[in-house]
Amino acid sequence: MKKVLLIEDDDQLRENITELLEIYNYRVYAAEEGRKGVDLAHEVHPDVIVCDIMMPGMDGYQVLEKLSHENDTRKIPFIYMSAKSDRSDVRKGMDLGADDYIPKPFEETELISAIENRIARVEILRKKEEEEGPGNETPAIQDLENLRSWFAGHGEIVELRSKNHVYEEGNHSNYVYLIRDGMVKTITMDESGHELINKVYREGDFFGYTSLMETTPYRESAIAIKSCSLFAVPKEIMSDILLKNHHLTLAIIDLLSSDIISYKERLLQMAYGTVRKKAASSILQFLSQLQPKPGEGIYISRSDLASVAGIAPESFIRALTEFKNEGLITSKGRNIKVLDVEGLKRI
Repeated sequence: MKKVLLIEDDDQLRENITELLEIYNYRVYAAEEGRKGVDLAHEVHPDVIVCDIMMPGMDGYQVLEKLSHENDTRKIPFIYMSAKSDRSDVRKGMDLGADDYIPKPFEETELISAIENRIARVEILRKKEEEEGPGNETPAIQDLENLRSWFAGHGEIVELRSKNHVYEEGNHSNYVYLIRDGMVKTITMDESGHELINKVYREGDFFGYTSLMETTPYRESAIAIKSCSLFAVPKEIMSDILLKNHHLTLAIIDLLSSDIISYKERLLQMAYGTVRKKAASSILQFLSQLQPKPGEGIYISRSDLASVAGIAPESFIRALTEFKNEGLITSKGRNIKVLDVEGLKRI
């Protein structure tokens, strides 16, 4: 039976959560304040800690900071829960090393899922350590192609349906991903709630590595464009591989540099390009990234194309109509087939 340490000063909520976890066959150790929670952590060595932030005396931040500096507790998964939903509060907890954050009020399934995921992740890491043994060194992986093969052999398989989130902006950055099959887009939202697509990834692409070198949450959200299958590797393992394979580290840096250059070019295009130029560039970008077979089109929604272009969907659709009338493209539903690549480039 897995052990959960619950630290919560609200008596009623603490009792309710305890009852819920016991229904799911967890052994629960409860503490009503931070100092008692720290003592219990050393005493019972729980499999996961669920802790409120705002508590009298020692608050949740101080609890995590204390436990993260003790050898016997620093590796225990730590989940924050709090009514404090401001981004700075979430980031503070994640920067201290929290594994997850659950805003109050929350659904029962949110809490159970978070606990199950943290425990499963620890089990995966433990098994890998046992299989590799203390004498084994991190594998020599010199380039991205070798890394793809390693992901395929060692990564956890994640299956997602269309429009499902891989992760959301603000989530703790736990994994680096390789697309086994399908497509994923990474997005950010502006203050008005408008979606801006940062990049579209396809089979064989890595993503989620932008938060790899620092203990910060993801700075963007990742969403499946269509049903997809991913290989996921914990960030700690990936970091260890990079530390011992310098050529691979340089390859990852090249990926980051390429992303930055692409973002700058898009920003210039969005700032100074005409609607037609933005629409044409968006189509060409997807054509380059998705690389359809000869005679096939690119299957993508108009809203996603407009988001990449940085224009309203209505304006994008008008531009598409013009391109069709000019014989540059044909389209049916979501499928767009480019007839004249050079013509689009000249716009």
